[in-house]
Amino acid sequence: MGDGLPGPTDAWTTLAGLARETSRIRIGTLVSPVTFRHPGSLAIQVAQVDAMSGGRVELGLGAGWFEREHQAYGIPFPAKRFDLLEEQLEIVTGLWATPVGGAYSFSGANYRLTEAPALPKPVQQPVPVIIGGGGPRRTPDLVARFAREYNIGFPEDHQIAERIDNLRAACERIGRDPATVRLSVAMSTFAGRDDAEITGRAGRIGKTIADVRDGTNIVGDAAEIGERIALYRSFGIERVYFQLLDLQDVAHVEYLGTEVLPHLPR
Repeated sequence: MGDGLPGPTDAWTTLAGLARETSRIRIGTLVSPVTFRHPGSLAIQVAQVDAMSGGRVELGLGAGWFEREHQAYGIPFPAKRFDLLEEQLEIVTGLWATPVGGAYSFSGANYRLTEAPALPKPVQQPVPVIIGGGGPRRTPDLVARFAREYNIGFPEDHQIAERIDNLRAACERIGRDPATVRLSVAMSTFAGRDDAEITGRAGRIGKTIADVRDGTNIVGDAAEIGERIALYRSFGIERVYFQLLDLQDVAHVEYLGTEVLPHLPR
């Protein structure tokens, strides 16, 4: 929307800066597309930012979806990306898990690593991995194998329980306790003290208040958002990501931080 300025940013460059400018918040991606980076270099980048932050990084990794962005910057966008995701998860976690002084090799359909020194190591062992999506089988299987957190994505309310059930079944297939996987949800958020503020925020991204009040987005004042969060908690969801679509609206962030977050259940 608009003139596009200042332009896209690189997530891990930005996070490296935030690692040095902050001291408490967790930092990471939701999510890094596997199409943007080779898994060997990604493992190094994440380990470096983890060290720069003193161990506060979380890696969200996904298959990627925005074909137009790939076309614009000349990045290949293969039709079959899920195989890339599976191999990247195997490689990144394998590199981090290799003992110091050892070497890591991998031979797959898409990537080949030969006796990599598997350095540097992240501060956290392991770095929390986040995988998201609503697929009924393959996504939950990858979560069960590799992830600390399952992000259910942008579900309608009636889809939440089914997606959680799919994850539990995937964990049971490999003998993992489903309780060891944190559940999270990400939702576009339009917060404000009244409908006028919410209407203004919706309008700046080309939407009406009726558009955003679709029963799925997080919309409203502190009390209404609190009710929404309570619903997610009733499903066992532990973390909620507020997706803010107008990145120039600093007042939106301030309102959420000062008026909404203090009233949410901990």
